[in-house]
Amino acid sequence: MDSQPKHVRTRFWHRYRGLGPNVFVLSLVSFLNDTSSEIIYPLLPAFLFLTLGASPFFIGLIEGFSESASSILKLFSGYLSDRFHKRKLPVFLGYSLAAVVRPLLAFVNSWPQVLAVRLTDRIGKGIRGAPRDALLAASVPAQKRGLAFGFNRAADHLGAVVGPLVAFWLLSYFAADPNSPSASEYQQVFLFASVPVVIGLFLIIFFVHEEKRPIPEMAAAPVKLSVKEFDGNFRRFLFVIALFTLSNSTDAFLLLRAQQAGISPPMLPILWMVLHFSKVIASLIGGDLSDKVGRKKLIVAGWIIYALVYAGFAFVGTAWHAWILFVVYGIYFGLTEGAEKALVADMVEEKKRGTAYGLYNLAFGITVFPASLLFGALWTGFGAVTAFLVSAVISVAAAIAMLTVDPKGNGPAGQISEPARHISD
Repeated sequence: MDSQPKHVRTRFWHRYRGLGPNVFVLSLVSFLNDTSSEIIYPLLPAFLFLTLGASPFFIGLIEGFSESASSILKLFSGYLSDRFHKRKLPVFLGYSLAAVVRPLLAFVNSWPQVLAVRLTDRIGKGIRGAPRDALLAASVPAQKRGLAFGFNRAADHLGAVVGPLVAFWLLSYFAADPNSPSASEYQQVFLFASVPVVIGLFLIIFFVHEEKRPIPEMAAAPVKLSVKEFDGNFRRFLFVIALFTLSNSTDAFLLLRAQQAGISPPMLPILWMVLHFSKVIASLIGGDLSDKVGRKKLIVAGWIIYALVYAGFAFVGTAWHAWILFVVYGIYFGLTEGAEKALVADMVEEKKRGTAYGLYNLAFGITVFPASLLFGALWTGFGAVTAFLVSAVISVAAAIAMLTVDPKGNGPAGQISEPARHISD
């Protein structure tokens, strides 16, 4: 009776077992770090707006500037990891910085101080991001890149399921009135945020292994920090990513919109948890699917879903509408995150991947700051409906532009970005 479910479970375990220890350990570290981060993030917009008096424009300034700085730093950290063939060290340093600064939110009393803490936290993300992705790509065979990145993103999002639950429990415990927490009650929650990421640091030290390369190979033809190192097709891909990111403002606006639709502050972490549970399921499916049906198809589909979600948020009027939109929003992440990162590895040779991932993240950095500022300015000046609809239109334009990118590229493994054939399960 249960032979078929057992067979399905065996196939599932066999595919993921082949990913190797680095993928599993780095994914566990991502889980712990995101648990830490997501204790803070779903509460931060309400903390800024309701207790510190920050306007939507300043919320966009804080998140946009911090994420932009992170994306720009990924270029340099990725390049240096190529130049010196050191991936593990910047990964460790980036997570260490996050562990140090996150508890400082427990002592802020103005939005500029929040900006300073968030900026430093995101600098840590910028240091670790590109080297970690290059390390992941080098740890699996080409035909399993989508699976590996999808698994990593799923673990990251699982942390964002657990983190809001912890935040909800802590806020309910510390707040005299959970529906209207004080600044000090929010800050008591923030103080606990570094514990999971500190555990992750020990996992990196003892269980992440980096392959050592021969000196002659390291010295030959050093990588240059220039977009000219890459072909026109990859540069076109970077432009399209930058265009889409112009529509992709901080999710703090979605949380603020959900609150306006009738979701109370204590329920915001639960809403954030539901979003990331949707991301977990979609990432496991989407990453594997990109190995089979092609990266570009999934990316275009995900961006169209994104446009529909933002159009929905333009007219959201009740709490249950917001819950549905957040679930669908998670599908966009699952279809695109792993596929985009795997596509970078498909299009670029291994020795340049740190720089390529840095450029990929720089493409976000160029427009993520103006995207959040633009969205905040449109919301403040013309209302939420206009801001959300403008973002939806830009994302549709990016999806159309993505059709001009050749997913095969000129990299040595580019062909696997098309539907995989004759791959053993």
